[in-house]
Amino acid sequence: MKKFVLVIPARYESTRFPGKPLTDILGKPMIQRVYEQCTKAVSSDLIYIATESHLIRKVCEEFGAQVIITRSDCKTGTDRIAEVAKTIKADNYINVQGDEPVFDPNDIIKIIKALDLHKGEILNGYCALLNSNEYLSYSVPKVVFRSDGRLLYMSRSPIPGNKSGDFKIGYRQVCAYSFPREALRKFGQLKKKTQFECEEDIEILRFLELGYEVRMLEMSNASIPVDHLEDVEKVTKQILDTND
Repeated sequence: MKKFVLVIPARYESTRFPGKPLTDILGKPMIQRVYEQCTKAVSSDLIYIATESHLIRKVCEEFGAQVIITRSDCKTGTDRIAEVAKTIKADNYINVQGDEPVFDPNDIIKIIKALDLHKGEILNGYCALLNSNEYLSYSVPKVVFRSDGRLLYMSRSPIPGNKSGDFKIGYRQVCAYSFPREALRKFGQLKKKTQFECEEDIEILRFLELGYEVRMLEMSNASIPVDHLEDVEKVTKQILDTND
């Protein structure tokens, strides 16, 4: 059994942004840019793209990626990875989201190194919030954790709060994860989302609600998740600035 594989979930039927993985970014579909960032850290034979879309599969196979077709009714990207785990056997499943075209490969390497330091644990990334706009944005999951890095809670609301209501300190989720095989299996067995996962629309909360610990790893703030069309402009600018 492999020590780990890396899975990139890519859903075509996004509610907010249909066809998002195929969005053109400087001549390449976004999913290809995510894949190429991952190959800077992991051998391509350990990388799989998981999608419900045969169109996405066709595009991905054209640039040489391994693709697994999953059910169209997966509740979350993590449920999609749980589907992959039924076919691809590994001890750990590293997840980089399919909407992270400028993801830092060094952060993937941090996760790989942490697999031995924190064996059998669920891992997730975080970085410092930079400003009050991020702190107040409901698109940005905020993180609070114990001194040893174990997750206490994650919310789209501005946490941690204070009596003044002003932004003083905070951290945001970086959407890179590692799931041990057994925890991922139990995650995928649930027929519906858990209470707070559903309310917050943050799937990592399902693990907390199932009684698992989640270990947070500090990562860079280079990540720019593409949640909305305007985020493509931010990503494009960063790629152009990096290549100058």
